[in-house]
Amino acid sequence: MEYKQIQELIKTINKSGISELSIEEGDFKITIKQDFSGQQTYVMAPQAAPMPMPVAMAPQAVPVPQAAAAAEAPAKPAAPAANANPNAITIKSPMIGTFYRSPSPDKPVFVNVGDEVVKGQKLCIIEAMKLFNDIESDMNCRIIKVLADDSSPVEYDQPLFLVEPM
Repeated sequence: MEYKQIQELIKTINKSGISELSIEEGDFKITIKQDFSGQQTYVMAPQAAPMPMPVAMAPQAVPVPQAAAAAEAPAKPAAPAANANPNAITIKSPMIGTFYRSPSPDKPVFVNVGDEVVKGQKLCIIEAMKLFNDIESDMNCRIIKVLADDSSPVEYDQPLFLVEPM
């Protein structure tokens, strides 16, 4: 099972009333349990060959609120900038991975502070499990601030950019 499939599965479980789901695919097994307080526990157990997984998805219980609290910690420094511009919107990471501002170290960055961006324009790349995922803008906007450091790890829902809609 691919990382994106696991993410979509978790999102679907979050939105549904399902309390537990187990899936076996070849030598890979995943069980997602959700209690009625809204917390989730993820249990993955490779049966034969181990599958490389991000640290947050390692075979152990991981409650979602702790991951969300870790993702919100970097958002606090962005609050003063948000207060300075009431129209500011935060673009957040859709996945866990490594944040890259440019396609390679010798290439220019995709966007800089002050750049005007159109809907669908590439903002950055997030590498997850050796896959490079293009992160594109959902709207026409202007980059106010870049909130993540180049080549640094990012968490799901971690703020990446502060933008002003146009």
